[in-house]
Amino acid sequence: MVAAMAGFAIEDMFLKSAAQTLPVGEILILFGGAGMLVFAALAKQRGERVLHPAILTPVILIRALFEVTGRLFYTLAIALTPLSNASAILQATPLVVIAGAALVFGERVGWRRWTAVLVGFIGVLIILRPGLEGFTPLTLLAVIGTIGFAGRDLATRAAPPVLSNFQLGVYGFAMMVPAGAALLGFSGGAQVPDGYSAADLICATTVGVSAYYALTRAMRTGDVSVVTPFRYTRLIFAMILGMAVFAERPDLMTIAGSVLIVASGVYALLRSRRR
Repeated sequence: MVAAMAGFAIEDMFLKSAAQTLPVGEILILFGGAGMLVFAALAKQRGERVLHPAILTPVILIRALFEVTGRLFYTLAIALTPLSNASAILQATPLVVIAGAALVFGERVGWRRWTAVLVGFIGVLIILRPGLEGFTPLTLLAVIGTIGFAGRDLATRAAPPVLSNFQLGVYGFAMMVPAGAALLGFSGGAQVPDGYSAADLICATTVGVSAYYALTRAMRTGDVSVVTPFRYTRLIFAMILGMAVFAERPDLMTIAGSVLIVASGVYALLRSRRR
């Protein structure tokens, strides 16, 4: 999970860089198509069917819907808002997943971990600062993306065991193509990538595929409520990259909210281990 989060933070950095010259819809098409082809090749190398009949099961279709929601809105968020802010809001994903694991899969979550989840949500509200100066509606893009990613992770847990991590990767990346096409059809303005944009997309695809596989492996083999708190490491990587590459400077409220989120996640992890 830690390796996946480092990879996703680096992927976000390259996608944000590409979004400075390319439309977000075009980025989703190119990035999703490239990732789909890489995972398809890996699946074929292992003798797995790329188009498995299980792709039509309700769980996979629900997973695809959440995948589109998460990818589309979070990509818009990192393109239109600071990388550190979007990543900080994304840290709500483990909180939603822990709650979902209790409600959907019946995993035991005691009152102490529920309290940690509540504290984490308070941290998210501090970052969002609704009704206060500094709030921007664009931050809601990251919130919607967060809900999409949480739903995808829960659906991954319930995915048919017959589907491998490579096959799930094919379907996940494939869903970015129609989502990007729909966005591009709405906004228009497709263009030929220049050398820098093409390099950004190639690097994002390489790192993103590795991170996606690591995430799927973590969600399918570990207790959801145990592995998800490690998602908070993405915030550390994202803030470092945001400051080093895009000269971002998170304000005091963003840092304070992030501390609450990370602290609640660590506590939830410790409670999970004790149980």
